[in-house]
Amino acid sequence: MATCLTPYLSPEKFWWVGFAGIAAPYIIILLLFSILFWLFVKPLWAISLLIMLLIGYRQVSVVFAFHFKNTFSEKKDSSNIRIVDWNLRGFNGLYQSRNTKKMVRTELAESILKLNPDIICLQEFNHSYGTTTHPHEQANNIDLFTPTHPYYYFSKDYKTANGYTAGSIIFSKFPIIDTGRLRFPKGESALFIDIQKGTDTIRIYTTHLQSFKFKKNDYENIDKVENNDSAALTASKNVFEKMRPAFKKRAIQADLLKEWLQNTPHPSILTGDFNDVPNSYTYFTIRGNRQDAFLQKSCGIGRTFVSLAPTLRIDYILPDKSFKVKQFELEDEGLSDHFMLVADLKKIVVIR
Repeated sequence: MATCLTPYLSPEKFWWVGFAGIAAPYIIILLLFSILFWLFVKPLWAISLLIMLLIGYRQVSVVFAFHFKNTFSEKKDSSNIRIVDWNLRGFNGLYQSRNTKKMVRTELAESILKLNPDIICLQEFNHSYGTTTHPHEQANNIDLFTPTHPYYYFSKDYKTANGYTAGSIIFSKFPIIDTGRLRFPKGESALFIDIQKGTDTIRIYTTHLQSFKFKKNDYENIDKVENNDSAALTASKNVFEKMRPAFKKRAIQADLLKEWLQNTPHPSILTGDFNDVPNSYTYFTIRGNRQDAFLQKSCGIGRTFVSLAPTLRIDYILPDKSFKVKQFELEDEGLSDHFMLVADLKKIVVIR
């Protein structure tokens, strides 16, 4: 029952709701197997469990996609908008060597550009021309995209002493006629660009919400819990203490973003790394009446984050109802701890 309440109770006040959202896919799967079992043993019990599942239909509907015959064609219809969304993990890939990281920058860019997207939304993007004291830190990542996507807007949420700026960025093939940024009280920000495609003005949003900020020792603690290690109790407390404040911060960010999104005068597409699952207050608050491109055209649970658990779909492309989702795909390039999302969207012509 607690899981059914996650769309309505803000973790800012009810922090435990955040954990209920993460547990939702497992609870749903357990209920499905329980219904099958009791159907042959005690049918009345199966019916009561089925009723419980139907009460939580809103939660079930966002976990699974059922488009089994969906295929993605790299050939793009010029009348569609192809949009890519990807958390780049600091643009350093999964490698540690400095020399390898330099190569990864170009691999990441090539993985995106080979899809010929019109719009590229990136989180954990960084850029640097280096400084006089750190000349070796040059990483002119913007110029990897501007030959094909000359228009861009960069949030520049963080600046470091060695000359790096970091945050989210949107690249566009189409001219940008307006931009905007919503800075969150803590963490990063949300941003938008308005593009001109033919006679249409379209607004593209992207954001990166508060993460759990797990470090190497936190993943080790999670392994201890999973393996019933003797230090599991201490480890679980350490993980818990990082998760609880993150749930609260995301709830605040979600409320701010919801209000900001209501002011758009144009058809819009929202993308980003929400750092929260579809069963969360964050997701339901931000999505509102928008479509979820994964649910429209994909199949399965749709994991987008490769660590921790197989049920973490935390990255999204959410167009409003001015668009028809033509294609959607999750691309695992092995270069980030997130999958790349790519969708083809068609603007619906309204006849008046």
